[in-house]
Amino acid sequence: MINIVLFGPPGAGKGTQSMKIKEKYNLVHLSTGDLLRSEIAAGTELGLEAKKLMDAGKLVPDEVVIGMIDHKLKDNKDAEGFIFDGFPRTVKQAEALDSLMEENDMAISGMIALEVSEEELVTRLLERGKTSGRPDDQNEGLIRTRVHEYENKTAPVAGYYKEQGKFVSVKGIGSVEEIFTNLSETIQSL
Repeated sequence: MINIVLFGPPGAGKGTQSMKIKEKYNLVHLSTGDLLRSEIAAGTELGLEAKKLMDAGKLVPDEVVIGMIDHKLKDNKDAEGFIFDGFPRTVKQAEALDSLMEENDMAISGMIALEVSEEELVTRLLERGKTSGRPDDQNEGLIRTRVHEYENKTAPVAGYYKEQGKFVSVKGIGSVEEIFTNLSETIQSL
């Protein structure tokens, strides 16, 4: 079993690369963004609260995200592994994820960070905003807020995994295939 945390700021390519990794390694893809967007689309109380926070470029509270992940782990006990996309974003979430994995007789194999400059992220997200319909991808100021929120709140998570010897950085600029090749080599080394 291989369990990967794919890490990177909004627009780093986590969603694109997660799909390729999922197919190649037959992993269950857990994207907190997708989970939250489905709650928003369903109009649930959780979804409405999440929408307010996401529209302001803020993170959704840990308890909500951790509960959703726990449910998905339990629903997929026979999986060959998981790829976590957009989670954990805080050290508290990383610790909670380790606990959840342990409860389910699993462990995180490694955290792979996609490294992309802020200017490239802004360019990518504004381009994605033309077709995504997501308001948080259509405003440069809001995009920069999201990137800075990521940098301020998630940088300690990299340190958490570095302490465990599970952190690897991969250049997130280049063609989709070039980045995927680098990611695949990294996954093989885990």
